[in-house]
Amino acid sequence: MALLTAPGRPAALLQRTRLLGPAFVAAVAYVDPGNVATNTTAGASYRYLLLWVLVGATLMAGLVQYLSAKVGWLTGESLPALVGQRTGRGTRLAYWVQAELVAVATDIAEIVGGALALQLLVGLPLVLGAVVTAAVSTALLYVQRYGQVSFERVIVGLLAVVTVGFLAGLVVSPPDPGAAAAGLVPRLAGTDSALLAVGMLGATVMPHAVYLHSALVRDRHGRAQPGNARRVLTSVKADVILAMLVAGSVNIGMLLLSGSALFGLDLDGLPAVHAALGDQLGRAVATCFALALLASGLASTSVGGYAGAVIMAGLLHRRVPLIWRRLATTIPALILLSVGLDPTQLLILSQVVLSFGIPFALVPLVRIARDRRLMALAPTRPATIAVAWVVAAAIVALNVVLIVLLLA
Repeated sequence: MALLTAPGRPAALLQRTRLLGPAFVAAVAYVDPGNVATNTTAGASYRYLLLWVLVGATLMAGLVQYLSAKVGWLTGESLPALVGQRTGRGTRLAYWVQAELVAVATDIAEIVGGALALQLLVGLPLVLGAVVTAAVSTALLYVQRYGQVSFERVIVGLLAVVTVGFLAGLVVSPPDPGAAAAGLVPRLAGTDSALLAVGMLGATVMPHAVYLHSALVRDRHGRAQPGNARRVLTSVKADVILAMLVAGSVNIGMLLLSGSALFGLDLDGLPAVHAALGDQLGRAVATCFALALLASGLASTSVGGYAGAVIMAGLLHRRVPLIWRRLATTIPALILLSVGLDPTQLLILSQVVLSFGIPFALVPLVRIARDRRLMALAPTRPATIAVAWVVAAAIVALNVVLIVLLLA
C-alpha cells in the first residue's frame, strides 16, 4: 500500500479515489433486470406508493455492503469462506445449496433481462437472446485475467450506461414532488403490493452481492495491517456510499418514471413498458430504456458469475472452470424461457426467491462483524451492530408477512 504514504491533502484525495471501485461492482447487482421489472411494475400499478420501500432498502443495503466490505478487508477472507470455517461439513453443504439456489435465481433474472433487451432492440428470439447474453457476460468475466481494476472499469462503464438510460425519461416526464413525497410514508395496499414490496427488497438487498463484496475488497486490497486498516476503511466507506447513491438513484428514478408516465396503463411485462415509454415519451426514451436494460443484464450476470465462484470456493474449497460454472446457472434460465413462461413474471418471482435468501447472508455477516477478535484492527461499534440486527429482523419480518398474505 505504497499509495497510502504520499503526503498532503491532494495526494490523500487521489489515493482514496484510486481505492474506489469494488463497491461499484457490487452495486451493479442492485440495478439488475429484476429491479427494472419490480420497480416499473410498482410505479405503473401503485404510482409512488412503494417509494418508501426503495429508500429504506437502499439505506439497508448501504449498511450491509459496508459491513461485508469491512469483513473482507479486516480478515482477508470472503464471507462464504468465513462461514465455511465456522460450520461443520453438513451445515456447510446445506448452506452452499441455498446459496447456489440464490445464484440460480440471480442468473435467471439477469439473463432473462438481457434476452428481453435484445428482443426489444434487434428482435432476437428470447432463447437466442439468452444464449447471447450468457456468452457475452462470460466473456466479460475473462477480463479479470487482465486484473481486477480492468474488470471494475468495464463494469463501471456499463453501470454508467444503466444510469443514463434509465433516468433519461425523467427529463421528459418529471414526477409530481408532492405525490412522490407522500410515497415516503410506509404503507401497503393488499397482497399484490406486499408481493411487490418483498420483490423490491430482494432486488435491492441482494444476497449474492453481500457474499461478493467481501471478496472484491479482499482481491483488491488484500488484508488490513495495523498501519493502514482504518485509512483504507475510510476509503471503503466512501466507495460504498457513492456506489449506493448511484444504485439508489437509478432504482428510485425507475419507479418515479413509471409512476409519472405509466401509472394507470394496462401493462403486461417489460415489452409493454418499452412500448408505452415510446408512445408516451418518444422513441429516444424507449431506446435508452432498452439499452440500459441490456447493459444491466450483461453487467449483473457477469457480477453474478463472479459471486457464484466466490461462494463455491469459500464453502466447498473448489474452483471449477468458468464455462462450467456459468452453464450451471444459465441452463435453468434457458429451460424456463424455452417452455414459454412469461419473462417479466420470471423476473419478479426470482426477486422474491432472492429475498428469502437474504437472512442466510445477513445473519452470519452481522455475527462475524461483531466478532471483536476478527475485527480487532477496527472493531464494529455496538450501535452499528444493533442497527444491523434491526435490518435483518425487518427483512425476515417482511418475508413472514408475505407468506401470511399469500396463504390468507
